[in-house]
Amino acid sequence: MRAIFALVLLVGMALAGMAVYMIQNYMADLEGALQQEQAFNAKAGKLVEVYVFSKPKKYGDPLAEDDVQLIYWPEKSLPKTIFRDKETLFPPNADAPRYIMRSTEAFEPVLASRVTETGQLASLISKLEKGKRAFAITVGRNSGISNFVKPDDYIDILWTGSVPGVEGGFTRQIESAVLVIAVDNVINEGQVSGDSSAQTVTVAATPEQVARLAQAQATGQLTLSLARDAGETVDGLVETNTKSMLGIVQEEAAPEVVVPEVKKCYAKQRSGGVLVDTDVEIPCK
Repeated sequence: MRAIFALVLLVGMALAGMAVYMIQNYMADLEGALQQEQAFNAKAGKLVEVYVFSKPKKYGDPLAEDDVQLIYWPEKSLPKTIFRDKETLFPPNADAPRYIMRSTEAFEPVLASRVTETGQLASLISKLEKGKRAFAITVGRNSGISNFVKPDDYIDILWTGSVPGVEGGFTRQIESAVLVIAVDNVINEGQVSGDSSAQTVTVAATPEQVARLAQAQATGQLTLSLARDAGETVDGLVETNTKSMLGIVQEEAAPEVVVPEVKKCYAKQRSGGVLVDTDVEIPCK
């Protein structure tokens, strides 16, 4: 009987030890997971609620409350124009909805640039920021990537023409990372066909840029190149000419050799009481 009791006691102690070991491992794993979560939260920073699209939306669609939802977003990486409260996105006194400015996918952030003001239809004017103007650039097959440009793309604009004093053609980038707001008469990227070249590309520009583009279009040929985004601006001048393109080095003209003038002296003779020069050369004193 005592042997049985001792055996049961030993088994119980073994089970208890195993349970303690398992609990210790569980607590260690839990502490490790907690430390990882704390490290992640410290790296991500404070999370705040923001609005994102809950479903795909097309250009021109009205925006309803069930088209959006709240999610948590790191505050330190918050887009500047993202909507965070319902009253701003859906004003209580608004008589008409906002409209979608460009096609969106689910869980894309709801930015001010993606929707119109309340009651404002999706149009070319609604895509212009304050202080900007719409300027149409005439393009064609020789205008770079004109058949690939779509609304909401960013482009660099280069001018090619002749410049007094410069031999051959001359090209300079005159604008960098300019926003395209329409291609021909289409302002929605989903409606642009890549099968044919565009005839006009409309960009959003400041009045100063409009003046430069108008002058450039009137005096030479404009070429477009795609930029990744608005941050792809170029500092400094980007330009070239035909000789520079071909690697032709302009030879410097040889300096002009100046021969010092040699002073010559001539003998004089008296003629009628007046001294006059003769053709007889003599050493100068």
